Amino acid sequence: MCRMYRVRMGVLFLGVLLVSSFSPAQTATSETLMLDLPRASQHALVSQRIGITDITVNYHRPLANGRQIWGKLVSYGQVWRAGANENTTITFSDPVTIEGQLLDKGTYGLHMIPGENQWTVIFSKNSKDWGSFTYEQKEDALRVNVKPRTTEAHDALAYDFDEVKPDSTVVTMRWDKVAVPFKVEVKVNNLVTASIHRQLHGLNQYYWEGWDDAAGYFLANKFNLDEALKDEDQSIQAEERFDNLMNKSRILEALGRKEDAAPFRTKALEEASAIQLYGYGRQLQGDKKQDEALAIYRSSAKRFPDDWTSHLGLARVYSAEGDFDNAVKEVKMSLPGAPDANKNALDGYVKRLQAKEDINR
Repeated sequence: MCRMYRVRMGVLFLGVLLVSSFSPAQTATSETLMLDLPRASQHALVSQRIGITDITVNYHRPLANGRQIWGKLVSYGQVWRAGANENTTITFSDPVTIEGQLLDKGTYGLHMIPGENQWTVIFSKNSKDWGSFTYEQKEDALRVNVKPRTTEAHDALAYDFDEVKPDSTVVTMRWDKVAVPFKVEVKVNNLVTASIHRQLHGLNQYYWEGWDDAAGYFLANKFNLDEALKDEDQSIQAEERFDNLMNKSRILEALGRKEDAAPFRTKALEEASAIQLYGYGRQLQGDKKQDEALAIYRSSAKRFPDDWTSHLGLARVYSAEGDFDNAVKEVKMSLPGAPDANKNALDGYVKRLQAKEDINR
């Protein structure tokens, strides 16, 4: 009890010293060390995944409350904690680049030096301080300079992820009428390739799906196609399926080997189920290959005359030909066998066809 009293008094004394030396936005108090109580600047946590990399900002949100923030509550030219209470931190699960400069994965104390026309954003190796009171430049992992922007008023300080793209985002701090952005970029394909290699060293190597997924990623992103082909061969060796046969044909086409691709496409279609044929037809339509898609729907109707997807495929054929009456009949014939989750969409097709609207558009 005596020790706790000394700790509390020490903290209060520290708070008195800090009040006399630092701005109100960085004042330490005893509220954080003893009891779990509501705090004036409440805790927030925001995260964004880019590729397979997670970016997380952990901070507290001071309120402007009508005060003049920049140049008064928070001084220009001085290191600021970029939030309230304990260190604002930012965590990267993989290496990134910040404004074009490399930064290793890890958790960093996030500090800023405000300026009227330029801000410095600091990533400190020390992420466990209270505010910026014990900040030391020698612990910097990285500093970048950025331009502030004007924004609509934000009473509570906020961090947002703006301009989210497949390989980058802009992290923006907003408070009062100032926004401070910095761009984070990730080498997604390199990281995903390394991750794929690690994952395929485990149990995934014994199943067709893992190899097929890896090859599909390379194909969709148009790189490592030679590796994609090897991965698809591994998938087919584990278990021959419509999926991996069709993907192999696509990879060979992407490599410019169309003659080699044709037999695998033919074999895949021979092994396809009715729903796989319908899905392939829809993919062809998405690729603007309407005639090929309609041929697939006709083929499926011959092989699987009673399957609900075959009726739906024929409805698309009739719709494309302008025969809306027969198209309506085929959609209605698909309804009894369709899963409940699809029936609302099928009812919608009936209404569109009755209004003489082509459901392929």
